[in-house]
Amino acid sequence: MFSSTPIAAADVPHYAEVIDTVDAAGGAVVAESVDRPAAFDEPQVGFVRKVARLTVSATDWLFGAATLIVGLALLASYPVLQMLSLGYLLQVSGRIARTGRLRDGFIGVRKAARLGSIAFGTWLVLLPLRFVSSMAASATLIDPESRAARGWSMALIVLTVLAVAHIVSACWRGGRLRHFLWPRPVRLLKSLRRKGAYTETRDAVLQFVAGLQLRHYFWLGLRGFVGGLVWLFVPISLLAAAQKVPPVGFLGAFVLMWVLMYLPFLQARFAAENRFGAQFELSAVRALFHKAPVLFWLSLFCTLLFALPLYLLKIEMVPREAAWLPSLVFVIFIFPARLLTGWTCGRAARRPTNRNFFVRQAARLAMVPVVAFYVLVVFLTQYTSWHGVASLYEQHAFLVPVPFLGL
Repeated sequence: MFSSTPIAAADVPHYAEVIDTVDAAGGAVVAESVDRPAAFDEPQVGFVRKVARLTVSATDWLFGAATLIVGLALLASYPVLQMLSLGYLLQVSGRIARTGRLRDGFIGVRKAARLGSIAFGTWLVLLPLRFVSSMAASATLIDPESRAARGWSMALIVLTVLAVAHIVSACWRGGRLRHFLWPRPVRLLKSLRRKGAYTETRDAVLQFVAGLQLRHYFWLGLRGFVGGLVWLFVPISLLAAAQKVPPVGFLGAFVLMWVLMYLPFLQARFAAENRFGAQFELSAVRALFHKAPVLFWLSLFCTLLFALPLYLLKIEMVPREAAWLPSLVFVIFIFPARLLTGWTCGRAARRPTNRNFFVRQAARLAMVPVVAFYVLVVFLTQYTSWHGVASLYEQHAFLVPVPFLGL
């Protein structure tokens, strides 16, 4: 029953270990069984580490997404940089249209997290500097020659040097938030003394900046803005003339309804193919609609629905310093619409043509009341918006995601 074959190490149970020990007195070999409770802890430690890593990664991703939304709102509030914000939103829908995966639309979230950590960490480091600066200014205002004024001025100089050095060192180490909260000067000096440290850091920074693809987003946004304006200019102009010539206004309303059925999907195809002419290929959009008519209706409905509440923020002009706050709301509403539009085009491109004639016609007819209601609201907003008739040209759902183009 029992074999005389030596027991291999793999045959020993994981919760015990046989250790051969030599008795110092008699020289006998004694087999001891030593319990190893650490073996029980190893899977638990691995699970805890995995959960911790997932938590940190998820937190970093959420922080990056929030930073990305705020960054797009800040860019949208400046006249020329607005094209970067529009280009990113177009790229979101274009990438999803190419891949068909919704998760591919969250572009550059990790990079945004790094930029956000640098901005937030810098803001935290500068808090003591702001306090000392205010104290120095107050002391100088009360008595410039006093000892307190000289002391606060000297403290401001010293703290400024330390703050700048700390910010530079934190960015050198990687720019994460923990680098701003936990300075490690000894480790920094060792990394600076390492051969090739400057070259590696310089190349990493250049690669990071190149990975932002700012030039691509700007050029994509500019062409998307021009293409959208070409489609919207004539019907909006006819709609704006309704006050003087009502029949022309009705014509503009019908033309605008027709344009709205195509424009979101034309822009998604343009971004997917990165080709300006794709914004005018109506036959391609019709072919995609025949493959997923219900999804097209849902996407158009959500796009126009998310755009309607934003007209409330166009009633009164906001101060220039707070222009990014309404832009933040615009980006939050428009971003999901771009995701859904790209996903619709991507899913439709991978489906066969829907042979159900009734479904196609029902989806097509269901679009009519949706676009008709939207056009009616757009027409009425000229009486409530700050810029009056000119506000009709500020189509945030298809152009720049801001309440006022003149910001």
